[in-house]
Amino acid sequence: MSARTERKILVFAHTGRKEARDAARQTCAQLHHAGLIPVMSRSDLEALMENWQQPVPVQMLHESVALNDIELGVVLGGDGSILRAADMVRHTEIPLIGVNLGHVGFLAESEESDLSETVECIVNREYEVEERMAIDIEVWHESKCVHKNWALNEASVEKGDRGKMIEVIIEVDRRPLSTFGCDGVVMATPTGSTAYAFSGGGPVVWPQVEAILMVPLSAHALFARPLVTSPDSMMAVEILPDNQAPGLLWCDGRRTCELLPGSRIEARRSPKPVLLARIHPAPFSERVVRKFELPIRGWRGPQGHRSRVPHLDTQGAKANDNSTNNDSLNISDVPETQEGAKQ
Repeated sequence: MSARTERKILVFAHTGRKEARDAARQTCAQLHHAGLIPVMSRSDLEALMENWQQPVPVQMLHESVALNDIELGVVLGGDGSILRAADMVRHTEIPLIGVNLGHVGFLAESEESDLSETVECIVNREYEVEERMAIDIEVWHESKCVHKNWALNEASVEKGDRGKMIEVIIEVDRRPLSTFGCDGVVMATPTGSTAYAFSGGGPVVWPQVEAILMVPLSAHALFARPLVTSPDSMMAVEILPDNQAPGLLWCDGRRTCELLPGSRIEARRSPKPVLLARIHPAPFSERVVRKFELPIRGWRGPQGHRSRVPHLDTQGAKANDNSTNNDSLNISDVPETQEGAKQ
């Protein structure tokens, strides 16, 4: 196989966790035996080599393999690991596929028990790539842009002093909406609507919806409702000059900078989306039910149609022991509607 046709797969792992190291070893071995080239960063690979009983050849990123030569990134961990990987490949066209080793894992495509199947789908190129909207962030102070950043999930403006609220004024499309004291304000994408914005009382927005969300956090105000705007809108949060302490900007909970009183934080749709690979193209509704373990007992479905739903127990709390971890199951697992039973 020539260098041009060699398929190189970048493996990200939360190497501080044993299950992630074991999953990374399994992934590298399966990729190698299938004729693909596993690639890892030096630090991740060094953590992996310790106590690896039957190691396989793994190439090192930036040393023997350039980032632009990577076909796909496999992320083994939770949503935090996927956000870290998205930051690393931000300036490339590399799609990411996540295998959830964390808790909820909304960004992940598969669960740990599906790891072998996921790698097999990668080997056979049985995946689709979808675009997820991101936002670009600019921080202005005294008429100068002092910081630029981006976010896949959200950018949050937060108070820097735990004992005091931060006084802000929020704005949409260059028009002020309201001034209030709060713990912070979250500006999120549809992908981020199930993350920090959700914890702040924001709505769940389907990833295919093009919109930007603004969610005030613990606002001391009569009007501090979550807002959903056009994807072409420009949102802004201004920290009032009379604040006695600086605030903080967090992008995806990873990248931060200090916000001086009088700072202005602007959020716009980014022209560059994040690419996520998918192997289970099920409706997002099923993912919401499965990840939040929502009760669906008693659902009958549209009249005259038989539908596919996630395989949950009657309380919706956990999957049955004999179920798979796929987003959907065979139609035979769902009772017929009354009309369908007559046909």
